[in-house]
Amino acid sequence: MRILVVEDDAVLLAVVTRSLGEAGHRVDGACNLEQARHFVRVQPYDAILLDLNLPLSGSPRSGMGSGLTWLRELRAQGVRTPVMVLTARNRTDERIAGLDAGADDYAGKPFELAEVEARLRALVRRSQNAEDVVRVGALCLHRHLNRVELDGAELVLPAREFEVLCELLSPPGKVVSKRILSEKLSTFEEALGDNALEAFISRLRKKLQGSGVTIRTLRGLGYLLEDLPV
Repeated sequence: MRILVVEDDAVLLAVVTRSLGEAGHRVDGACNLEQARHFVRVQPYDAILLDLNLPLSGSPRSGMGSGLTWLRELRAQGVRTPVMVLTARNRTDERIAGLDAGADDYAGKPFELAEVEARLRALVRRSQNAEDVVRVGALCLHRHLNRVELDGAELVLPAREFEVLCELLSPPGKVVSKRILSEKLSTFEEALGDNALEAFISRLRKKLQGSGVTIRTLRGLGYLLEDLPV
């Protein structure tokens, strides 16, 4: 998943972005509303983690703004990206205000990172109408478990290869362009080039070899995961 974390606490922002990155997601971090607005203008995201009390910009004199106000702006603009609000302001009336503003989920601080990551996956599955279990021939993806099986045995994949496979299975039979894959696997600090993407595809092909499942390159269009007669 490509995730935007909006949090003004520099230590917490670093911890959350690192944890989600280690879980295999591509994560951008914004420490104020100006950055958050810019990131969303130039990059689509699968999900947003949003703090509520945020600086308006990087200037110490900019004052504070409301994450809920920005969330209402996003919804008014037609942005339907799932948003999970993370905040120390966790009273019932504040949670209701967050949900009414357009939040899809709400978690109070302190929180368990593993639970937040699992809830994010669930939000994205629902937003994309993605099935929990997807099969293509001998290949089976269990989204809720972050697990791939080939011929009934677990296929252990590095995080980025797993993300590539998830995109090719969302839904199965869909042609996925190089641009989409590169965007999903990049951050603003680290862009994924065509050569690196080709390397991921090549390694996946080798791991799928002999199963009947293959990744076909459609020149000028992208990649297609399909099951061929063995």
